[in-house]
Amino acid sequence: MRSILLASAIVILAGCANSGTGPIAVEPPETVQIDLQRYQGTWYELARLPMFFQRNCVQSEAHYSLRDDGRIDVTNRCRDAEGNWQEAHGTAEPQVEGRTDKLWVRFDNWVSKILPVKGDYWVLYHDDDYRVALVGHPKHKYLWLLSRTPQIDQETRDKLLSVAREQGYDTSELIWRKAD
Repeated sequence: MRSILLASAIVILAGCANSGTGPIAVEPPETVQIDLQRYQGTWYELARLPMFFQRNCVQSEAHYSLRDDGRIDVTNRCRDAEGNWQEAHGTAEPQVEGRTDKLWVRFDNWVSKILPVKGDYWVLYHDDDYRVALVGHPKHKYLWLLSRTPQIDQETRDKLLSVAREQGYDTSELIWRKAD
């Protein structure tokens, strides 16, 4: 009898675990395949959700270069408010063989030397001409609005924001690129 009561109590408590006081689980966003040849090159960060590693960045850009082994060389650059640039180098590779929508990114820094840390890089959207893209994290922790140019028109901006919201991202927290 005690076992039945204990099991019942556990089931009831588990059912109340998220009774409106904590975050609700959100479905992972949908992703799109990319042509790695067309995706390589320079992307300017238009906006991002706050993240620790970019806390001092007022302008950021990423440079992707496809390697012969199918992986991608990554160079991220960040300019702080004083105008100083910092760079981070790493590699990206598909999480699943033959798919290009979800990549693992690993940077060559002190963290990755201590721990085998790699980040999720999920491509959520790109236009047909590979001029703009949205990249995010499966748990909606991070989001980047990217463009081949440092500025975009209002219609394109609205489209990126609309897609991000449809994917479950809170765009009210976005940090926008400072103008040159």
